[in-house]
Amino acid sequence: MSFTGGNLSRHNDIAILDEVRIKFKKVVDKHDLPGSPVAVFVKTLSPEEAIGTPGRRDFPIVIGKERVVEAEFRGSKAHAFTDSPKEFIGNLGEVIDMPLVTNGDRAIFIATMNAVLKHLNIIEDTLHCKDEEPEKCAQEIASYIKNNISQELVVGLIGLNPAILDALSSFFGPKNIRITDLNKQNIGTVKYGVIVWDGNTMTEKLIQESDIALLTGTTFVNGTFDGIWRAIQQYKKNYLIYGVTSSGICELTGLKRICPYGRK
Repeated sequence: MSFTGGNLSRHNDIAILDEVRIKFKKVVDKHDLPGSPVAVFVKTLSPEEAIGTPGRRDFPIVIGKERVVEAEFRGSKAHAFTDSPKEFIGNLGEVIDMPLVTNGDRAIFIATMNAVLKHLNIIEDTLHCKDEEPEKCAQEIASYIKNNISQELVVGLIGLNPAILDALSSFFGPKNIRITDLNKQNIGTVKYGVIVWDGNTMTEKLIQESDIALLTGTTFVNGTFDGIWRAIQQYKKNYLIYGVTSSGICELTGLKRICPYGRK
């Protein structure tokens, strides 16, 4: 199981991606990569390319709500999830200087950074798990929380991952789970015994009521992480970030991350 980080005190007076951009640029400069004549290729993967054929068919990527972009740098590949996929071909300097305004641009930056850090052997598991692995991942995350944090606690899941929600509900009981999501089709519905709250208005309440917040790395792409992090610090809550999207960011900042089946 991949578990990294442990920093509860990173500065929150600077946006996470501004902080990461500075740290990433230092790594790139150290290895003399900005001016290297190397193309960065980013493409959008089909659900089958990204996640294979899991038995569960309600993952957002399977039903078309999200896509995975794949960046390649000198043969090293990395993924990032986004609801606004776009393609990009250019050099590393262009990516580092890219305005991080849209979800699509943030996905390109994060996937590319992950590919570069993988090329430099700073991180390893940058590719999404496939086939039956997402289901196993969910079980291991729930088991990790129960065995290493507490058997009796309220877990707040930020971002609907159906396999993880199912596992958390089974391990801790639906009454001990809170969940928010940004997809309007999910908000107000009941999933695995838990009502889905509106992520635009209820995430702070989720953090207040939870002992630990479990959040998707997609929060870095959709621009919601900074607000979530402020609430986590304000209410002094434990947290874990899951998924391959967050691999480079968590490595550079020391944020806590769990990703049992990320592929190399």
